[in-house]
Amino acid sequence: MTTFMLAWQSIGNRRTTALLSVFAIALSITLFLGVERMRIGAKSSFTNTISGTDLIVGTRAGSVQLLLYSVFRIGNATSNISMDSLDAIEARDDVAWVVPISLGDSHRGYRVMGTSNDYFEHYRYRNKQPLGFSGGQRFEDLFDVVIGAEIAQQLDYQIGSSVIISHGIGAIGGNKHDDMPFKVSGILQRTGTPVDRTVHVSLAALEAIHLDWENGSPSSGFRLSADQVRDLDLQPSTVTAALVGTRTRFGIFQVQRFVNEFKSEPLTAVLPGVALQELWSIVGVAETALTAVSAMVVLTAILGMVTMILSTLNERRQEIAILRSIGAHTGTIFSLLMLEAVILAAGGILLGTGLLYALLFVINPWIEQGYGLYLAIEAPSLYELKLMGSILVIACVVGTVPALRAYRQSLVDGMSVQR
Repeated sequence: MTTFMLAWQSIGNRRTTALLSVFAIALSITLFLGVERMRIGAKSSFTNTISGTDLIVGTRAGSVQLLLYSVFRIGNATSNISMDSLDAIEARDDVAWVVPISLGDSHRGYRVMGTSNDYFEHYRYRNKQPLGFSGGQRFEDLFDVVIGAEIAQQLDYQIGSSVIISHGIGAIGGNKHDDMPFKVSGILQRTGTPVDRTVHVSLAALEAIHLDWENGSPSSGFRLSADQVRDLDLQPSTVTAALVGTRTRFGIFQVQRFVNEFKSEPLTAVLPGVALQELWSIVGVAETALTAVSAMVVLTAILGMVTMILSTLNERRQEIAILRSIGAHTGTIFSLLMLEAVILAAGGILLGTGLLYALLFVINPWIEQGYGLYLAIEAPSLYELKLMGSILVIACVVGTVPALRAYRQSLVDGMSVQR
């Protein structure tokens, strides 16, 4: 009988404790690989917050600051950029499109962003996936508003719901533009990006609600009605930032140099991918801690397996002595205990991996729909295979503890155990 068969039958004789050990390892493997999938999914969702946009243009600032207020709606620009400058950028032959955005107001704690209908055509996320509507449509009327999925869910808004924009930022906001209410014309599908938490209005609408305002408050004089502003010229003179798409990959760097060396006003053009990686290096520190905790759980499960094997050694001393008496070498005894540890660890890894995929199939649609986090259901990556191989190696290493102890047990000591 081979050593492997001996190890397998020995585990079968203690199937209850062996199954508990395998299940403990399987749960820890599921947690460990699950955290790894969540980490990769979170990083992928983060770095794919904006996709298909070649440059982000704003006033002179750091790349992370520009990314934060233009894409994540966090903070504010130090100053605006003129539409004349954007027109000069858009007039270049190597520029395919320019989408201006304007920030500054809010609605019940959510940022309001002024833009054009081109935004819904050119904005991409997660591998150049376009924005979709779960209901309604883009701006048609001056006071139409398109809201993100999270806003619709949290505030229970439907198509046709009334929206009052507040001047300023924050949950309370400043003075309300209640004389010019908006109407929800469209609700976007969930994306897992800041788009879900953004109230989109047209640039002309932002101009309209601020025509009779001075220094951040309503003018004390005559106030314009919603009907009156429809007949006025509502083209903005400045905006907060702009998203730019170029015709060729080589054109990206030409346009970036043109913007960074722009003479009329100080501007900055940043590559979204580079800025996102820089920002992730700052906010992604928690992933290391989470991975470390999961690794400790796996190590604890493996140590529990070794403890189980050690605890049964006294019961198996006579079994080992009999094997020695019929000609088994000390190396065979060592290999037997090592194989048991490997079989238990391998069984836990296989069962844990199977549990992970079963769990992904069940919860993935719910996570993507509810939180916009996409977890790819695909074969284990080379990195994950290396992780599982490392876990098996660790199981082998710690398995030497009971193997060495069994190796040192003498034949005389084993035969002398009282029945």
